Amino acid sequence: MPINDPFVASLAAGLTTAHDTDFFRLHDRLTADDLAVRDRVRGFVEGSVLPVINDYWERAEFPFELLPALAGLGVVGSQIRGHGCPGLTPLQAGLVTTELSRGDGSINTFMGVQSNLTMGAIDILGSDEQKERWLPRMARLELIGAFALTEARHGSDSVRIETTAHRDGDHWVLNGSKRWIGNAGYAHVVIIWARDVADGKVKAFVLQREPEEDFPGTYEAQDITGKVGKRAILQPDIVFADLVIPEADRLPGAGSFRDATRVLDRTRGGASWEALGHAIAAYEAAVSYATTREQFGGPIGRFQLIQAKLAEMAAELSAIQLMCFRMAELQAEGTWTGTMASITKMSSANKARWICQQARDILGGNGLVLDFHVARHLTDMEVVHTYEGTEQIQSLLIGREITGISAFA
Repeated sequence: MPINDPFVASLAAGLTTAHDTDFFRLHDRLTADDLAVRDRVRGFVEGSVLPVINDYWERAEFPFELLPALAGLGVVGSQIRGHGCPGLTPLQAGLVTTELSRGDGSINTFMGVQSNLTMGAIDILGSDEQKERWLPRMARLELIGAFALTEARHGSDSVRIETTAHRDGDHWVLNGSKRWIGNAGYAHVVIIWARDVADGKVKAFVLQREPEEDFPGTYEAQDITGKVGKRAILQPDIVFADLVIPEADRLPGAGSFRDATRVLDRTRGGASWEALGHAIAAYEAAVSYATTREQFGGPIGRFQLIQAKLAEMAAELSAIQLMCFRMAELQAEGTWTGTMASITKMSSANKARWICQQARDILGGNGLVLDFHVARHLTDMEVVHTYEGTEQIQSLLIGREITGISAFA
């Protein structure tokens, strides 16, 4: 809703203005192609996302109106090569994530589910026929995807999948439920991970929901409501009974849970780039506010306490940037490891969460209002802090690497 008070409206204006956050000149190393990708996404965020996202976020609705412009950016499909996908470098993919998250975490999550999880699974585990059948249309956002792995009883312990798959001739019959499945209520292509009752192995099946009435069995999606973050991305619980999927729609490269981790490994690092985007947005808002908000006879940015906060925020932001850019280099070299991913996720999420908290403090009461943007990034960071493994899970993974001893119960 528009701000009625002209004074308050003037304070909110300009809080999304880009500031120089590249204190270590990392962007000097970007190629012309890198800059073109970054600037396309930044233009989309500033021109299309930011003017509308607060209203969608408050109503907990997904902004479908933005999809044509998002498709036109030529970044859907991320690092996938061929089949109509852009074949971005790891650095370019990270820049896309950062710029989308600087605008809004829900839009970035939609993109992550579409490009990295759903399309990524098809690219890594699918047949050539399946890739050509689905990937080009997904890259154009004509088909929306969902990745159904997580279950209510098994969060971080997702290897203990209870959803079952039973083969019956040329078809499979699936029964079970999943939780926190982004896009699943309106997705046309849903990848469902289930345990084969015959051999106990975890396999992946593609449910085609276009049109919905064409598949036998039941599939029910119930949006999770009452979320304090990522409110504009719909993440349902899904329940399915006697769901029939043809053998031709099973991903042949998925024969165990390790194949699910192959897909997840490609996405590891995305949460750190997202944390960077939220941190940049919060920092920029804090700088703009500190230089325009007047109290006690002048802008609050003249006070030592505020400058000290901004200085610490800039230092922590730089640390996230340095880790993310180094991550992209290691990924391009093929030397990126799980321990590196855990260190980067744990550190970047903690730092970005703290930066958002400091920005909220600097904005005072206005930091609680959506029109000032920081509250949205702060609560979205609560989500980022959790997914891909909380800091406690990451610390145990790092500790196991350091000591050689597993502390998982």
